[in-house]
Amino acid sequence: MGTTDKAADRLQVWLDRLQAGDESAKSELINHSCKRLQRLASRMMRRYRKLQRWEEADDVFQDAMLRLHRSLSEVQPESVRQFFALAATQIRRTLIDLARRHFGPEGPGTYEHVGLDGVPTTNSDEPSDPRQWAEFYDALDILPQGERDVVDFLWFEGLTQAEAAFALGVNSRTIRRWWYSARYRLHKALRHES
Repeated sequence: MGTTDKAADRLQVWLDRLQAGDESAKSELINHSCKRLQRLASRMMRRYRKLQRWEEADDVFQDAMLRLHRSLSEVQPESVRQFFALAATQIRRTLIDLARRHFGPEGPGTYEHVGLDGVPTTNSDEPSDPRQWAEFYDALDILPQGERDVVDFLWFEGLTQAEAAFALGVNSRTIRRWWYSARYRLHKALRHES
């Protein structure tokens, strides 16, 4: 049995215990998720360089862990797939809130890269407007469940395609097909094409 199998089996045991009412299982799930969510927060902060002026990866990590803890009090995932999707949702919500706080109408980042003449002073490949970030995250809701799970696992969670296939209980070809389809649908949605 591989490392991925053992980790998934361990997660499933804790999820089963949580379903049975064992509150200590929540702590085990949170403790197990710490390292993965910390790595994910660091990777996400590298993608969103503009947030680094005000936030650190540990800030994103801490907020996501608090959200995950609160969520596990209200939602009890039945499978590893549902747990990973819940964790990815917490990271996504944290990033949306931070972008809105710092780059919204009253946020300090709104005027960060504007010269005295009102012209932007930098060009970046990342969204310059928090509305674009929010639009991307909202566009995820149009995806069918399998494609949304693949985006969560590959992009937010940082799983390999093989790990995602195992967690979702499908083969690698299905993961590749869903990944391609999700990117295509998101591209069309963000360009407002039908």
